Amino acid sequence: MAGSTDIVTVDVGGTHARFAIATIHTDGAIALGEPVTIHTETHASFQTAWEDFASQMGGTIPDQLAMAVAGPIKPDIIRFTNNPWIIRPPLIESKLGCTNHVIVNDFEAVAHAAARAPDEEFLHLAGPDEPFPEPGTISVLGPGTGLGVAYFYRRPDGSYRVQATEGGHGDFAPLDSIEDAILARLRKRHTRVSDERVVSGPAIVDIFHALAAIEGRAVRELSDVEIWTAGTDGSDSLAAAAVDRFCLALGSVAGDIALVQGAKGVVIAGGLGYRIRETIRASGFASRFTAKGRFAGLMATLPVKLITHPQPGLLGAAAAFAQTHLEEPQP
Repeated sequence: MAGSTDIVTVDVGGTHARFAIATIHTDGAIALGEPVTIHTETHASFQTAWEDFASQMGGTIPDQLAMAVAGPIKPDIIRFTNNPWIIRPPLIESKLGCTNHVIVNDFEAVAHAAARAPDEEFLHLAGPDEPFPEPGTISVLGPGTGLGVAYFYRRPDGSYRVQATEGGHGDFAPLDSIEDAILARLRKRHTRVSDERVVSGPAIVDIFHALAAIEGRAVRELSDVEIWTAGTDGSDSLAAAAVDRFCLALGSVAGDIALVQGAKGVVIAGGLGYRIRETIRASGFASRFTAKGRFAGLMATLPVKLITHPQPGLLGAAAAFAQTHLEEPQP
């Protein structure tokens, strides 16, 4: 890597697009400038949002782009579930005046961020309170609108490789009668119930109503935001029980993913995980993570941490750019 490189790094979601200037230094360290948040609904396209960001930066921005997008990466056209933008990768460089670019899935970017984050940017959740072992595989997952899952493999020389996955779409496996009831409720609407139907932000609504049905309660309709708020501030005992049940399911799923991926550690990521971090630590998350029968002893040796970097999507997109365009390719 010869000389430092400035790029624009972007994290595009359904509601917001976050932009920042990133400097990739010769030693591989990445420095992020102050992020600028742009509402997707106020811009007709990504190009007009790009032009708005350039204007806010004084009219001149770097001509290299790293982008994390909340959705599948397709070679010809990228569409978003919750915003009207369409991105055509083959046209990016000509339309935006870029010389180089890279586009990654948003959770692939988070895995890049986790691979680069120093020890002080992790919060211990379960298992031994020690740095992640090297070399080896580290699972990365995070509940949000869905359930993102990826992993990175760190090589003996310290370099790493990220693999995006669709691990959040594995089958949900209930462990007790309460989770049987949650599954039964979900099965009325979905032929197949995946993990993200239970371990995601919106899933708290179904958990809440399943618990209400078990107790024979009639409850008013609440949004997922209302349930999360009431469940974490202690103002509603049923909502609090739903949040605790969510943490149990998250522990189970995190343990399953670690087993499947042969992980030596696990990273929990995303804004939801960070907001309920103390609830996770006080819940049965850790016991569920290790409750894997004959492999309980192995699971107890895996450190589980939450990444606390404020902008992992921006950092991770920049890291993906560095790995793609600036670093020597690894086997």
